[in-house]
Amino acid sequence: MNTAAPPPTGITVQRALELPGLRSGLPEILAGADRLHRTVRWVHAGEVPNIASLLKGGELLLTTGYGLGTRPAEQRAFVRTLAERGIAALVVELGPRFARLPAALVDTARSAGLPLVQLHREVPFVTVTEEIHTEIVNGHYALLQRAEEVHRRCTDALLGGGGVPQVLGILADFGANPVFLETTDGRLLYAAGSGPEGADPLQVWEGLRGPHKEAPPPAGSVLVDVPGGGPGPGTAAAPGPGSVRARLVMLPVRSPLAQVHRMAAERAAGILAVVLMQARQEEELAARGRGDFLTDLAEGRISAEDAPAQARVLGFKPGNSPLLPVVMRLGDALSRAGGGWAVLARAVAEELASVGVPVLLGVRPVEGRVPLLL
Repeated sequence: MNTAAPPPTGITVQRALELPGLRSGLPEILAGADRLHRTVRWVHAGEVPNIASLLKGGELLLTTGYGLGTRPAEQRAFVRTLAERGIAALVVELGPRFARLPAALVDTARSAGLPLVQLHREVPFVTVTEEIHTEIVNGHYALLQRAEEVHRRCTDALLGGGGVPQVLGILADFGANPVFLETTDGRLLYAAGSGPEGADPLQVWEGLRGPHKEAPPPAGSVLVDVPGGGPGPGTAAAPGPGSVRARLVMLPVRSPLAQVHRMAAERAAGILAVVLMQARQEEELAARGRGDFLTDLAEGRISAEDAPAQARVLGFKPGNSPLLPVVMRLGDALSRAGGGWAVLARAVAEELASVGVPVLLGVRPVEGRVPLLL
């Protein structure tokens, strides 16, 4: 389930006017020249006065003007209803009905901010429709191909022995923005990518998501639910309780996110669902994230000024006591046992918590290490 509506897919009004069909009609822009970047979702042709009630918004409307009315009041009302419906542009072909568009029509389009175009030559509307629709479909297909390429790379990473961190890293690289995997109640599981000027993703999450879990995400964000086995709400595709396991979040802090990024995130969410459902991996994933943080801290890749805030994001809230760094090395048997180290890590964390010792415990399975900060 997506928690935000995807942006529309289509072409701009400007691009539609550049295609051979409309260009052959010698288009003249009478109003809305500064709004030709609007998205054309579809094309519709019609001649009835109430045509606005037949539209959904985002259409480029083709007409010869017979439905516009003969009186200025009718023409103004016609344009206003189209603008209120949110169509992309109104294109009127000059001919038997109008040799020049009436001033009432043009003035109303200008005040309503509706792109208005008149065609000086007759064009086959069916040709215009086919051209624009083909352009829209081809553009959508190109987006699908780019999203499928991300899906293929994620699949290859899993087949090569990678896991959730690798999938999130691929998605972050593709979107050129940080990517986060959260629980359904807003707790951070893992972060990948980097923020503006190379900022750590934990800083981005703390600034934009951590304290604002209940608030809507920043405009232009992509949020996609990862289905399967969690405490989230049901969907049409997966009805009933427990259909949502986690949430994938992409934040547009370095560059804007587009429809193709949402499509790629939806495909990555399907892969993440399979990975997470193979075992209870949320805990292991969070431990890996803490291990990455502690390793970066130990090796000087995180500054002393930034470290406390990032540690708080990961759940570490010590008092005023001195801090003690410790590294445990996993035995060969645990290192070979995949997620078997999670049992040891959980036991250590629970034992320390039982005697009131704040601990930040992570795991670095590749090196066979369990770094702790007590």
